[in-house]
Amino acid sequence: MPPTYGFFHPRTATGDSSLIPAPPWRYSGDLLTIEYRTDPARVRELLPEPLEPAEEDPGAVALIWADWQSCSDSRAELLDPVRAQYKEALAVVRCGFRGRTYSRCVHIWVDKDFAMARGLHQGYPKKLGSIHQTRPHPYGPAPRIEPGARFGATLAAADRRLAQAVVTLREPSATGGFVNAHPMAHHRRLPSIEKGRGPALDELVESGAAQVEAGQAWRGDAELELFDSPTEELARLEIHEPIAAYFQQVGVVWDGGRVLERTGSAHATR
Repeated sequence: MPPTYGFFHPRTATGDSSLIPAPPWRYSGDLLTIEYRTDPARVRELLPEPLEPAEEDPGAVALIWADWQSCSDSRAELLDPVRAQYKEALAVVRCGFRGRTYSRCVHIWVDKDFAMARGLHQGYPKKLGSIHQTRPHPYGPAPRIEPGARFGATLAAADRRLAQAVVTLREPSATGGFVNAHPMAHHRRLPSIEKGRGPALDELVESGAAQVEAGQAWRGDAELELFDSPTEELARLEIHEPIAAYFQQVGVVWDGGRVLERTGSAHATR
């Protein structure tokens, strides 16, 4: 039989239909980050063993909107923008593992299938959603990146709005926030095809950016609202205390991670 090719499904005789190419994956994007504090117990319930709450500020949450252009090493996707452009919104918390602090994405929505497939490989719990944010521009009515600039952001999924925000920039910042500033600790999990058996894949993995470029970060204030939904649980991370909001333009390269722990036990699935 002739071989088939492709980093991800579908695998074909040429590999051209693969939903995503092999890493490295390259990103350019605008990030709106809103940090706040919630009940630490609500963060703890999202951390499966062996992860533990962060020792400092365990209730800190970052809700991030990102407007991305992404591509493989060939950069061909940038000249076929439907394959490059997508948006996402994600909730990030911090956790501990073996004495080290990690960031962890606990909820995330994207608006393209290739972005979802990359997330499955990386361990992000991606779902489809509708994500929008104000884009800066040096001309016309769009906001400039300057004091007083205002940016809006919305997130919806399954026809229901989950979050909305308005960010007002105040001043340049030395950072773009602290919650999402660590390597990511994620689980890659695939249930067994056989009923009653444990997962076919169950890994705790670490990953992060292989390279990062970042423009000047800006700090400001945010008006943020979360909304209930029968199929989403973002609103459980209720807002107790605002911390700060940030805007930053970044360039990132992702090129794999490493396994921290594998689970070999065969627990029954729910």
